[in-house]
Amino acid sequence: MPLLSDYARRKKVAFFLRDVAKDSRILEIGCGDGWLGRELRGAGWTGYVGLDVVAPAEVVGDVRDWRQLGIGAQSFDVVIAFEVVEHVPCFQECYDMLRPGGLLMLTSPLPRMDWLCRLLEWVGLSQKRTGPHNYLIRFEEIPLFEPVTIKTVGWMAQWGVFRKPRASGRG
Repeated sequence: MPLLSDYARRKKVAFFLRDVAKDSRILEIGCGDGWLGRELRGAGWTGYVGLDVVAPAEVVGDVRDWRQLGIGAQSFDVVIAFEVVEHVPCFQECYDMLRPGGLLMLTSPLPRMDWLCRLLEWVGLSQKRTGPHNYLIRFEEIPLFEPVTIKTVGWMAQWGVFRKPRASGRG
């Protein structure tokens, strides 16, 4: 694991999950090699499910096909998508799978700094991207959700926590 990616993983767990109840139903979209699931289970979280287009995810498939994958509407307290939304537009799907008041936790490159992310990948300091960043978005522009916190990390990344509105006619 490249140095910066390993460091970022530890920081993400501390930042995003410090206030999440251990019995929360958590869906991770784009779980990759399963590092977050291993971390959460090892720390006592019991309701984690990983989804990715490839194994070893518990649910294998495209998040946009969540219904066909057997995932119920409004069935999660938390949806995590670290380094995903720049690859696939899935805000509506996240909204639909979250319970009212549920949290969406995201990381993504700042659109204006994606060049720096690519440079760090090239020199081997961060993990190589798995696909093109065709859907870069500023977190202040995320639809459907109320921002809880948005922060810039290392001049090039954005981390955000968003809440699905509690009173909603959507979904």
